Amino acid sequence: MGDTMKQCAKKYGDFEDWTLRAAGIDSQKVCIADPRKQELPDFKNIQGIIITGSHDMVTDGFDWIERSSKWLKEAAKDSVPIFGICFGHQLLAQTFGGVVADHQCGPEIGTVSINLTGEAANDPLFKDLPQTFLAHATHTQSVLKLPENCVLLASNCYENCHAFRIGKSIWGVQFHPEHDTQIIKEYISQQAENIDSVPTVLRDVCETPYARSVLKRFADFCLC
Repeated sequence: MGDTMKQCAKKYGDFEDWTLRAAGIDSQKVCIADPRKQELPDFKNIQGIIITGSHDMVTDGFDWIERSSKWLKEAAKDSVPIFGICFGHQLLAQTFGGVVADHQCGPEIGTVSINLTGEAANDPLFKDLPQTFLAHATHTQSVLKLPENCVLLASNCYENCHAFRIGKSIWGVQFHPEHDTQIIKEYISQQAENIDSVPTVLRDVCETPYARSVLKRFADFCLC
C-alpha cells in the first residue's frame, strides 16, 4: 500500500519484503500489487490477502483507497481470508463501517505491551499466545470505532483496538508483526522530533516473537 523511507528500504527492503519474511512466504508464490499504480488482481485466484502498512492515511480520501475498499468488500463476500497491518488494519475497519481518525494522544511508537481480550482465546491466530506480549508499533491514527459485529482481540493502555476480527477470516492488527528491531529503530530515529525520550524508547526495543508469529499463523490459516 506504500513505500517505506528510502534509507530504510535500502537497508532492509520494503513493506512487502518484511511481511513475506515474517510470514515465511516464498516471494515467488505471491502476487504483489500496488493499488496506487495498478489494478488489483482477481481475488478469485487468491488464497489470502495481506494489506501492508503505508505512510498515507486511510482518511486521505485518495481514489486508490476507495478502489481498494470496494475490492476488499468483494473479496470478503467470497470468503477470502484477509489480514491488515496498521494502515491495512485501519482500512479494513473503515471499509466495513468503523471510524478511523488521529489518536488524541498523538503517535504510539516503539516496542509496546499488547493485552489480549477474552475473545482471543478462541481465535485461530491469537489462541495460545500469552495474555500479554510485546509488539512493535508506529502510528498516529487509530480505529476509534469498530465495525458492527466485530470481535475485539487486543488492546493496551494507549490503543483501545490493537487487533480485531470480522467474521471468521478477516483480521486487522494495529501493531507491526513484520517489523524487527532494526526496522523499528530506524522508524524511531526518523520520528525523533515526535518522541519525548528517544533514548528510553530505543532502550526498550527488543525482539517480538509472539507478535511476529501472528503473520505466520495467518499464512498457515490460508493454506488449510
